[in-house]
Amino acid sequence: MLKNVMQPQEIEVFYIIPAIRSHLARYMKESGKSQKDIAELFGLRESTVSQYITKKRATLHIEKSIQEKIKKIAAKIKTPIDTVSAIQDILEEIKKKQCICTIHRQVASKIPNNCRACLFARRRLI
Repeated sequence: MLKNVMQPQEIEVFYIIPAIRSHLARYMKESGKSQKDIAELFGLRESTVSQYITKKRATLHIEKSIQEKIKKIAAKIKTPIDTVSAIQDILEEIKKKQCICTIHRQVASKIPNNCRACLFARRRLI
């Protein structure tokens, strides 16, 4: 039996979305947005954004090509709805590039190297 078996959605919620927000916050801060503005765009407290910017929260490693996409998208965020759309776009890219398996291995113990359960979640066992 696997310890720490997690659904792909749990990995997204607990690890990937915070990591995306962290990267977005840093890029947005670099481009001149205030912490307060970023917090409003994310629907979060300023203290959370501060922890993202200072890398005290959500330090998950994200592949370089995904980081580049995050940087491009960060410049386009103007509203909270843009933030939601941006995060969804990045999640889709992570799935498409099959990065979710690498991330799953980073955060959960005893995941076999040949595991592809997240990628084949749509197959029916019934």
